[in-house]
Amino acid sequence: MPDRPSEDDLIARYFAPLAGPAGLALADDVALLEPPPGRELVLTTDALVAGVHFFADDPAAAIARKALRVNISDLAAKGAEPIGFLIALALPGDWTASWLEAFAAGLGEDAALYRCPLIGGDTVKTPGPLTIAITALGAVETGRMAKRSGVRPGDRLYVTGTIGDAALGLRLRLGQGPELAEAHRRHLLDRYLQPEPRLAVAPAMARFANAGMDVSDGFVGDLTKMLRVSGVSARVELQRLPLSPAARAAIVADPALFDVAATGGDDYELLAAVAPETCAAFEAAGAAAGVAVTLVGEAFAGAGPPRFIGRDGGEATFPRGAFSHFSSLGLNKEFNSDCRFARPRHPLSRRLRARAHGRRNRQATL
Repeated sequence: MPDRPSEDDLIARYFAPLAGPAGLALADDVALLEPPPGRELVLTTDALVAGVHFFADDPAAAIARKALRVNISDLAAKGAEPIGFLIALALPGDWTASWLEAFAAGLGEDAALYRCPLIGGDTVKTPGPLTIAITALGAVETGRMAKRSGVRPGDRLYVTGTIGDAALGLRLRLGQGPELAEAHRRHLLDRYLQPEPRLAVAPAMARFANAGMDVSDGFVGDLTKMLRVSGVSARVELQRLPLSPAARAAIVADPALFDVAATGGDDYELLAAVAPETCAAFEAAGAAAGVAVTLVGEAFAGAGPPRFIGRDGGEATFPRGAFSHFSSLGLNKEFNSDCRFARPRHPLSRRLRARAHGRRNRQATL
């Protein structure tokens, strides 16, 4: 095993440069954060596990970016601006300095890109696969967070970007997709590996959205969840579902892939429920931010499941509406059964501490 930096050197070299003022230079057991005036704090946590959310041999920088971006996506859906993040790593023991350097570089690039500095963290050693959990903190104007439960009858339902690229990209990564032009293939693979959080739309979400959430587990399932918790139903026109040219090409080659696109996870696009009188302003805000927002349906009073209308005018049904970690129909079962994941060869195994000399098994918290 090549020489590794000491714990103190590891923190000073790779992670302290990523810390914001609230992180206290990663020299303490805690972070210290003052909420911005007139704003409320928004907090979210997502965990990523090798063999479930990413491939063990994915580039270290890409793994780091994905771990941060899925959390940034949650903040964007709430209309929140990022202010910092904590990271917890549960990692096997055979990491190398070069892997860690690449991981920290990718993490730092995205922390700077999204103005979301590191403010603390923890690591533990595990006999299992690499696991990364990030808690991201954001701030939103008081009373303006787009809750999941805020859909009202009559609200128009929007989705950002394009749907299904990541799920189709995963199929290609598993060797199950159709033959496609290289540009289409690359687009779908990149969308799976590297989601793009729609942070540019966050101000519009805070200003115009009665409700919002990100599409992490599939368009059909996540929209159904948002409507159910809001106590309303909806009519959704599937022909309006925004698809990229690459996704359209895949579906032309294999029409059954439309269901995969509609129900597959990892899109990290945003769902928004917008009152009719503010739709034009919301659409204009999306255009100004450079993010397409597509009207896909309308909410109505009622407790039943949404009606998904196909191209023929008939009602479409989806046996599995969304990814579930604990369902036998979940994508994670398909993912794990179709892949043979080697144990990650290169993750960090020591604890990233919020201080250079830590006490065992204490996590940096606010």
